[in-house]
Amino acid sequence: MTTASASHAFYPIGAPGQPWGLAEVAQWRAAQRRQRSHALEVMGPIERLGSRFDVQSYGEVVYGEERYPLPVLRNRTWVAGRPVVLITGGVHGYETSGVHGALRFLDQHAQAYENRVNLLVVPCVSPWAYERVQRWNHDAIDPNRSFRTPSPAQESAALIQLVATLKGQFAAHIDLHETTDTDESEFHPAKSARDGEVFEPCTIPDGFYLVDDTENPQPAFQQAIITAVERVTHIAPADAQGGIIGSPLVAHGVIRYALRELGLCTNITGARYTTTTEVYPDSSRATPEQCDAAQAAAVCAAIEFVLQGDQ
Repeated sequence: MTTASASHAFYPIGAPGQPWGLAEVAQWRAAQRRQRSHALEVMGPIERLGSRFDVQSYGEVVYGEERYPLPVLRNRTWVAGRPVVLITGGVHGYETSGVHGALRFLDQHAQAYENRVNLLVVPCVSPWAYERVQRWNHDAIDPNRSFRTPSPAQESAALIQLVATLKGQFAAHIDLHETTDTDESEFHPAKSARDGEVFEPCTIPDGFYLVDDTENPQPAFQQAIITAVERVTHIAPADAQGGIIGSPLVAHGVIRYALRELGLCTNITGARYTTTTEVYPDSSRATPEQCDAAQAAAVCAAIEFVLQGDQ
C-alpha cells in the first residue's frame, strides 16, 4: 500500500480554497496530451471482433474538431426474454485494464455465453480520456460521478440513453475500473484543487477489490467474483483503519457505495446484480496481463452467478 506525501497537497492550477472557473479548466485542458490512440487500440480490436459480434454505434463524443465514435457490441444470438448483462469499461479513460479487460472478455470468453445471456458490451465509455490517460473528460468532469439526468458529461449521457432502451431487461452490470498510484499523485489532488477543497491523502489498496451497492447489497454475488479473481491475482487487504479507500470492508475485498446518490455508472440499469471492479496495476505483485485477465475473470464469474440463480 502507498500513501501520498505532503508534497502532493498543492496543485499547480488554481488558487487554494477557490473552485476552478472556466480559465482554470482551460489551463488544465491545455496541459493534457494525447498519449495513445483510441482508433488503433480500441476501435481496431472492435473492428476485428465485428465478424463475431453485432457492432453498433450508440452515439458520438464531440469536443471541438475531435469526434469519437461510441461503439457497443452485442452477441448475434440475442433473444428476447433472456437476461441482459451489461459490461462497461473505460468510464475513467486512464484505467487501462477496464478497456482491455472488456475486449479480452469478448475475444476469449464471450462465446461460452452467447446462447445463454444477451451480452451488451461497451469497452470504452470515455475515449477522449482514454487517449490522454485521464480520469476526467474534456471539461474536467468525472463521468463516473455524472450518471444522473440531466448529465453534465457527454459520455455518461450517451450511455444512459443506450441503457434506457433496455430498461427492465438487465440482470447484471459489471463496470471495470482500476485504482492506481496516480489517483493520489495526480487525480485526487487535481479534484481537490478543482473543487476548492483541502487535499486529504489516503492509502492506495494493493490488490483487487469490488464496490457493491449500499442500497442493494448482493454479498453472495460479490463473493463469487472475489473467489474467481483470487485465482488470477491477489485481493486487497484492509488498511490500518480496517477498510479500503475510506470505506469499511463488508467482506473480503468488498466495500459499498451509495451508487445512485454518487451518480456512479452501475446505478443506471436497475439490475439486481451490479459491481464495480478495481484492480491495482501498479502493484509489484501484478502484471498488465494479470489485470486484464482479472477483469475478464470477474465478468465470467458474474455471468455464471446470474445463470445459476440465487446462491
